Amino acid sequence: MPIELAGYLKLGDAVIITDQDHRILDINRYYEQTTGYTRDSIIGFKAGFLKSGITPATTYTSLKNELRNGNPWSGVLTNRKKSGDVWHSSITITPVQVKNKSYFVGVFRELEQLKEGVYLSKKKRTETQRELLKILAISCEIRDPSIEEHLSRVQTLSEKLVIVHNRRMQLGMSERDIHHIAHASILHDIGKAEIPEGILYKPGPLSPYERTIIEMHPLMGADILNKISREINNEFISSLEVAENIILYHHEKWDGTGYPHHLKGEEIPLEARITAIVDVFDALTSRRAYKDSWSVGRALSFLNEQKGKHFDPDMVESFFECFVERE
Repeated sequence: MPIELAGYLKLGDAVIITDQDHRILDINRYYEQTTGYTRDSIIGFKAGFLKSGITPATTYTSLKNELRNGNPWSGVLTNRKKSGDVWHSSITITPVQVKNKSYFVGVFRELEQLKEGVYLSKKKRTETQRELLKILAISCEIRDPSIEEHLSRVQTLSEKLVIVHNRRMQLGMSERDIHHIAHASILHDIGKAEIPEGILYKPGPLSPYERTIIEMHPLMGADILNKISREINNEFISSLEVAENIILYHHEKWDGTGYPHHLKGEEIPLEARITAIVDVFDALTSRRAYKDSWSVGRALSFLNEQKGKHFDPDMVESFFECFVERE
């Protein structure tokens, strides 16, 4: 390893240095303490051997694209220690040129070990919460290989919809409120982790008993969320109430025929009404093992037909405006 890079190893955070092929050239003692790997045991390995399988593929795509273009990349990775334990880290990877050769310097901070009072910028904190919630949601639904794309689309489209609806209806929501809804929307179906696969992925019609089991997943999801919240700092899930409302009520319908509580109209929390329309739209326009995808036009026509029945009429109008703005 070039001597010019040795100074990075003196930093007070965990540091890993790799060559342009991402083979490990050196680590510092803080990296050893964090991961349990000694310097001599991992030099020469590709850095990817630490992967846990939980970090979303889109995170690695973003990482590779930035590094390929010679830019530094910052984000949240979930890796495994030598013990097998999972650890979440906020990491910045920076490309460094030394004598016409490329190297990468990764600086890690283990999120589990951050003390109260450690400063994170507002933007960085928002990004970190978003990534960790994505990891949590995907972990709960890891049985479905296509779920990551669905969850990411729901999160992105929910954010667009709440921004448009807030402006259109002059609700006066703060940026923080908008982030709470957008970030928590990704958790909407975590209760499906408790549903047997034979029911969840059944290609044919469900029996009344199977339908009853499916309709319990909002209650199961709320139970999962409450169990998680007892184990973590509430800052991880910025607004527990918003997340719980989305999980519990995103299958309620405007006319009161939904489940599990048969709420009607504005009895259904706003955040649940937002996630409901986005979830249905993405489900309709996505190919699944048991169905073909609909065209966007056909899906929008269905939403319009269900205005005042399944969906909040004002929310449907705001959703349509999202597509007008996109065009």
